[in-house]
Amino acid sequence: MIDLHTHVWQYPDHMGKDFAVEATQFCGQSPETSPLLHVSPKVHWSAFAHAAVSRAVVMAFRSRWLEVDIPNEYVANYVRQHPDRLIGFAAVDPSDPDPAGELDHAVQNLGLRGLKLAPSYQNFHPMDERMQPVYRTAQRLGIPILFHQGAAFARRASLKFGHPELLEDVALAFPSLRMCIAHVGHPWFLETIALVRKQPNVYADVSGVHARPWELYNTLRLALEYGVTHKLLFGTDFPFFTVEQTINGLIRASEIAQIARLPDIPREKIKEIIHNDSLKALGVE
Repeated sequence: MIDLHTHVWQYPDHMGKDFAVEATQFCGQSPETSPLLHVSPKVHWSAFAHAAVSRAVVMAFRSRWLEVDIPNEYVANYVRQHPDRLIGFAAVDPSDPDPAGELDHAVQNLGLRGLKLAPSYQNFHPMDERMQPVYRTAQRLGIPILFHQGAAFARRASLKFGHPELLEDVALAFPSLRMCIAHVGHPWFLETIALVRKQPNVYADVSGVHARPWELYNTLRLALEYGVTHKLLFGTDFPFFTVEQTINGLIRASEIAQIARLPDIPREKIKEIIHNDSLKALGVE
């Protein structure tokens, strides 16, 4: 079992006050004390050292627009301590002087093995011309891109740049580039599933969706009807959710169907999603 979606970060070292407040206000916590924003490598490893997952992806992230910076070096130094269990994904920002060069450095010299982007949080259209060299570099290096493409909690994050349909042009322009849409692109899960079915190198992770059980049920049913459950990949969005919470949430979707006498979601299909080899699917060697 592979957790494709986890974070390390610490407030205030890695984010500004506005972003931190918006990240924690939904749960009634303050940035200074919230465990969601104080996830050091030590805290992360304590959660995953004995977790059921065999590998976990840890993501850097940079948004100059929202004053967030979890550096590539920070993530690389952490995952290097546990190379048999952890895999690092890099971050670049379109406003960087040379984002494609930064990505090449992160992969070739730091050993990171994927890229995390979030157009809504980074304030760019997915087909922004500044990102074309980045996509070409990722395609040349054979690394996947995990896109946060969907809703965003930050007030200044642009929903119009977060719609998953915008990734179709990227998939068509870079046909061998492997991409994964985080959180099944919620709330646009219908469009995400349609895109996943249509484009052979586009996948989606299910991180965080169990927090909205009705949305999760409809997502899984549509994936079943479209025959793409094998392209849904397991992720938690740790520290917001744990491995156990995510597994139980996925299983609960099947139980909801039975209780409400809705069309079934077979338990074996949920197990398939939980145990999908996401690293193989995304070409992470």
